[in-house]
Amino acid sequence: MSTDTSRLDGGSVPGTAGAIPDTRERSSTLTPPRWIGKSLDPLVTIGEIFRLGFRVFGMAIRQPYGYWADTRDQSYSILKLCWFPMAVATFGFGFGAPGLSGGAIFHIFGIPSRLGSFFVFASIREFAPFIDGMVVAGVVGTAVTADLGARKIREELDAMEVLGVDPVRTLVLPRVLAITFMTAIFDIMALIMGLVSGYLAAGPVFGANLPAYIASMYDLLNLPDVIASLGKAAVFGLVIGVVSTYMGLNVKGGSIGVGRAVNQSVVIAFAGVWIVNFVFTSLLLGLSPSLYVFK
Repeated sequence: MSTDTSRLDGGSVPGTAGAIPDTRERSSTLTPPRWIGKSLDPLVTIGEIFRLGFRVFGMAIRQPYGYWADTRDQSYSILKLCWFPMAVATFGFGFGAPGLSGGAIFHIFGIPSRLGSFFVFASIREFAPFIDGMVVAGVVGTAVTADLGARKIREELDAMEVLGVDPVRTLVLPRVLAITFMTAIFDIMALIMGLVSGYLAAGPVFGANLPAYIASMYDLLNLPDVIASLGKAAVFGLVIGVVSTYMGLNVKGGSIGVGRAVNQSVVIAFAGVWIVNFVFTSLLLGLSPSLYVFK
């Protein structure tokens, strides 16, 4: 009995595997390269930080009660933690950079007492709030991120949500308000330490007398300068508070993740302070051209 081999070649008999067309659906969407997603991560982080900031602002406006005691306690903790580094940093930088360097230039022209008016430009408008923001971000911001990050990996935040307690209102809102308020208060200390260090550079070092130093300072000093300095410092504190709390709430990877979040918090807060400083000063001088005048 012969075997029909034409049925075994798969191409001549209908119904065999070779004759069935490929009906598998091909995906119409393409997966983007991984580097595109990585490049968008910073934008996503910035958007989430803004969202947290608006959420905190909305909570503070809609229900302005129930968090002031925690805000007071956090402010006192920030004061104990940050007053000494703030005093040392503002005095040291004020005496060194604008004090000695600026005083040497004024001394060449025989007018060391005019260093007081220079400190209005250097200290009140730029130096004091900027150093204030840097110190608060480096000292307070890292402490807040580490505290919230430790709570995150210990699942305390999840436990609060299970109990019906909002971690943002309970933990984030008081810290953001306290950092914003205390950064403005520390700016007053920075202004005083900067002016004192400027006089020590102008007087004992370059021979200027105190009345002439103060007179030259008051020739240029005005209320908008002081208000703008305090306002800029408060905005710095708001940025630092929102960034540090966001990074603490989103810690991943255990204790190593806490350290990574602290480093990222410092970098983002520093960048935020630099950007806000540039934009704020540009708007201030653009809206008040008279502040350009050196009297």
